[in-house]
Amino acid sequence: MKLERLAIPEIVKITPARFGDARGYFSEVFKDEWFRKNVSDTTFIQDNQSLSSTVGTVRGLHFQLDPFAQGKLVRCTAGAIFDVAVDIRVGSPTFGRWVGVELTPENGDQLWIPPGFAHGFATLLPDSVIFYKVTAPYSAAHDRGLLWNDSEIGIDWPLETGQAVLSEKDKVQPRLADLPPSFAY
Repeated sequence: MKLERLAIPEIVKITPARFGDARGYFSEVFKDEWFRKNVSDTTFIQDNQSLSSTVGTVRGLHFQLDPFAQGKLVRCTAGAIFDVAVDIRVGSPTFGRWVGVELTPENGDQLWIPPGFAHGFATLLPDSVIFYKVTAPYSAAHDRGLLWNDSEIGIDWPLETGQAVLSEKDKVQPRLADLPPSFAY
């Protein structure tokens, strides 16, 4: 597995090795011992999968408060997504900054997003399937969000604002300036 720390060093892009021939390929996409040693000594407790059928679907930016704060290991198994993490840790030198990568089945890349970051993605192809491991279960009482197109954050989404397909919840999330402190650095 290849590891790349992004502009926010806690966010890690992981590219599993692939071994292929005329039939296709084989890849070990997750190894607990390797992940604990090289990325984060954490335990994943659940695997989630979502389908977004329409190009331009934006899900996020989401996070959960302690004690249900989630770390996520995200990959795309069909279609393509632009996956984003925003640092919302008060006092962090990268507070309010974002990183984003394209995840596809072809590149096999995965993105590790630890607790303390808001996470979201936009679909680049129809019928995009996102598979992600999480470190805590979902808790509606601890579920929070951040406005996906907050100009203060300035995410360079690969779509026009009018193209975004959003849930009613994601349309009304707070801007970073209005977000109560959620995590400390």
